[in-house]
Amino acid sequence: MAPRANWKGFLRLSLVTCPVALYPATSDTEKVSFNQINRKTGHRIKYAKVDADTGEEVANEDIMKGYKIDTDTYIEVSKDELDDIALESTRTIEIDEFVPRTDIDSRYLIRPYYLVPDGKVGHDAFAVIRETIRSMDKVAIGRVVLTNREHIIALEPFDNGLMGTLLRYPYEVRSEKDYFDDIQDVKITKDMLDLAKHIVEQKSGSFEPEQFEDRYESALVELINQKRNGLKVTAKAAPKTGGNVINLMDALKRSLASEKQAAPAARDAVKETAKAKGKKPRKAAAGQREMLLPISGSSKRAAKETVKEAPKKAEKPVRAPARAKKAG
Repeated sequence: MAPRANWKGFLRLSLVTCPVALYPATSDTEKVSFNQINRKTGHRIKYAKVDADTGEEVANEDIMKGYKIDTDTYIEVSKDELDDIALESTRTIEIDEFVPRTDIDSRYLIRPYYLVPDGKVGHDAFAVIRETIRSMDKVAIGRVVLTNREHIIALEPFDNGLMGTLLRYPYEVRSEKDYFDDIQDVKITKDMLDLAKHIVEQKSGSFEPEQFEDRYESALVELINQKRNGLKVTAKAAPKTGGNVINLMDALKRSLASEKQAAPAARDAVKETAKAKGKKPRKAAAGQREMLLPISGSSKRAAKETVKEAPKKAEKPVRAPARAKKAG
């Protein structure tokens, strides 16, 4: 199923305009999520909106927003008042300026989106805007209205499309001085620095995100599969810690020696990875987290029932297609 756009409108650079669609570049929908259930009945927990003082349930039509100014004192704001000040989406991302990519502090980055031409028309205008940004080696800054709020968006070429990254406003970014002022100014000896650099050189490589595994997510899938198939769940031993560092120089030397020993194994792993890349990719890589199949039987109590037949090997779950989420 093709993803659904979170926003559709127009991208404009001066007098050059083209229809575009905005899609989220990331997704959390494939992560394992839980419902809260009643331990005694297995029923899902339902939350009710109640008055904090009377304890009585409040109907949706009687609920309004309030801004707290003091203990138990609120300024009431109605839906009509909020609608009056809501920004009307102009359905246009107007490019206001171009800035160097290095000028954008990473703390201001929120989330990435893909921006593509919408429909069969406008591809020429889209390409002109994309290649203009690419040739200038800069980032285009514009504004977009999502869910009644105006956001700053940074646009830069990404393959044949554009990547738009929502940016925070200055009031949303905390000052580092509130946290870094108490850090002591210590002197590092050249020997310590040289040893640390050697360790970095031993561990240097290229960033390949596909090499990283969400180990907690994998453990969740394994746990649920074991329980679904009636297998006994055993607690894993806690990992051993290295203890406190007594002598920093000694710790650096031992770290360097350890990295040198691990280097041959790392090189072998890289070679195996290179060989694997030459083969036809599978739809789901081994060890990759996949969505779980529905649990058979009563949905209320199936998770607690014990399988009486002989334990069997946990089946691999089947990944469900990712669903697009609305922006906001």
